[in-house]
Amino acid sequence: MSKHGSLRLSAGMVGGGQGADIGKTHRYAMRLDDRYDLQAGVFGRDSASSAQIAESLGVTAERTYRDHREMAERESTREDGVDVVAVTTPNDSHFDIARTFLEAGISVVCEKPLTRDSESAAELVAIAESSGAILAVPHCYSAYAMVRHAARMVRDGDLGRIRFVAVEHASGWAATPLELGEHRQARWRTDPDIAGFPSVVGDLGTHAFQLLRFVTGLEATRVSAELDTLVPGRRVFDNATVRLTLSNGAPATLWASMAATGNEHGLRIRVFGDTASIEWRHEDPHHLTVRDLDGATTILAQGMRTLSEDAARLTRPGLGHPEGFLEAFANFYRDLADELRARRDGEPTTLRDLSFPTGRDGLIGVQFVEATAASDAADSAWVVPAFAHEKVGI
Repeated sequence: MSKHGSLRLSAGMVGGGQGADIGKTHRYAMRLDDRYDLQAGVFGRDSASSAQIAESLGVTAERTYRDHREMAERESTREDGVDVVAVTTPNDSHFDIARTFLEAGISVVCEKPLTRDSESAAELVAIAESSGAILAVPHCYSAYAMVRHAARMVRDGDLGRIRFVAVEHASGWAATPLELGEHRQARWRTDPDIAGFPSVVGDLGTHAFQLLRFVTGLEATRVSAELDTLVPGRRVFDNATVRLTLSNGAPATLWASMAATGNEHGLRIRVFGDTASIEWRHEDPHHLTVRDLDGATTILAQGMRTLSEDAARLTRPGLGHPEGFLEAFANFYRDLADELRARRDGEPTTLRDLSFPTGRDGLIGVQFVEATAASDAADSAWVVPAFAHEKVGI
């Protein structure tokens, strides 16, 4: 049956099995705007467990596969095959899985960090370009309505020239050695063979860095990083403090931590211009704080009629009804659905200047991880990241 003209898209998933919260998050987000049907998947390495989860999700046995290679081969030849596959597995498997689907012409949403090294990340970007498939990375914090409005204010010059930016993603979720127990997420996120040695930078630092880039529209021209292990005996870095110089010459700081004792999610960005400043916090996502030169403070709330179209189009219930993480994740998937459908049906692109993060953003994130590791190894020397002097594909 032809999918042309259908509003709903057919989705698949690799990963997201027993105990994998991120898989559930992707599935909730797909369903929120009723734009996707989950039709196929591999929901874990254990075939019995994968089949059980697939059945609970309404995925037929025929489209529950042994591995991602079988899935890509068979789905790419079906007339009703999947339009997009979400890759929600641990870091070390991202490259092979994403490459397999992209080479089959199937679009991919791949969790961050995109890959373990920039060479393989660049390869994924190139494959997506040549195949015509979309490669997207769910840095979903840039899909909050008030983050989109913050970015619009910066683009419109409401803050004047950007002088300084401070961003942090400092969580206390692993302030104790959870990996020594039965905590599955802690085990693989603190395993250098899976998560990489600078784990906290790939896991949390890339989110903070993408948020900085998205809101300000600026890139980093150099970084100086100090990576630490705060929890004794941990095998990866769990805290990172980074200085940056932005492309307009302004300084910036980034703090990423999984061991910030007592902190909740800990994501915050403050942007200081020469006429005004803004602040956004993930724990209070429906508000944006704006301060002028005299310190007068204005609190903008999601749903206000005076907000930009960028914020309004991502607002569901309206003023006084706060939206949160799942809604932001759904905004990412809605923007992606618009573009997937446009490409499938031969319609004009729906991409806009404030839209979903692509493989290019994922590549830049991996290059950022590499630059921080190189700086730390050189006693926090300034390092010019690869994206500052290379032209990378979209």
